[in-house]
Amino acid sequence: MNRKKILIVDDEPRTRAGLKRTLERWSEGQFNITCLNDAYAALDYLKKHAIHLLITDIRMPEMTGLKLLTTLEKQAIKPTVIIISAYSEFEYAQEALRLGVINYLVKPIGKDKLIEAVSEALRKQEQQEKSEVIAKIVDDKVVHLHTDDTYSRSVKQAVAYIESSFSEEITLKKVAAHVHLNPSYLSTLFKEELNVSFTDYLTRIRIQHAKQLLLTTDLNVTEIAEKVGYHTPKYFNKVFKELEKKTPSAFRKDIENAF
Repeated sequence: MNRKKILIVDDEPRTRAGLKRTLERWSEGQFNITCLNDAYAALDYLKKHAIHLLITDIRMPEMTGLKLLTTLEKQAIKPTVIIISAYSEFEYAQEALRLGVINYLVKPIGKDKLIEAVSEALRKQEQQEKSEVIAKIVDDKVVHLHTDDTYSRSVKQAVAYIESSFSEEITLKKVAAHVHLNPSYLSTLFKEELNVSFTDYLTRIRIQHAKQLLLTTDLNVTEIAEKVGYHTPKYFNKVFKELEKKTPSAFRKDIENAF
């Protein structure tokens, strides 16, 4: 697993050293921590290095922490951020939240408060990374038709029903009854409009949701199988491997090794 990379930006040497020391002791070597003394240096650093968390003071000479965040936003560099300040001022906190800051800590910062904030920020950062991974691995045959006028109303209704009921016992006959069509005719519509069979589409929906659960929860494979409509883990493993070319456990392990 990759070490978490944290950048601390503060013009006060004692503050930088204290934050770094606290986090190093707590993480027991799991963090790669870099300290810089001004926002310009941080800006240059962030153009060249990807990090997991930015901890920055607000009031610094020449360029403030908020100005740093605004500049990063314009350049599409969006790290997870904790703001620290000697001032508990509402307008600072309000602007920080607008810029997507995870937390706002007022100096002097207690060790427990710092650790709690960093732990929460890194958890949210990892969740965001996993969400981005999910977006990249979406099955291109799993479509969302609610606003797409190229598909018939019946197919839209059928897909919506599948999306809301995939975890239940669901059949072509049941879906057809829901949309008031003959099962055979609905099957033909799926093949004509979606280029997949009803069974294939239902399977892909279930496996797509299974992938999301594998990436974003600690549920075991048996629990995930049940949540996506498979009552036997063995069959779930078989279907998952046929579609993804690896078992659910291997899929989860490969993704986790990337973080």
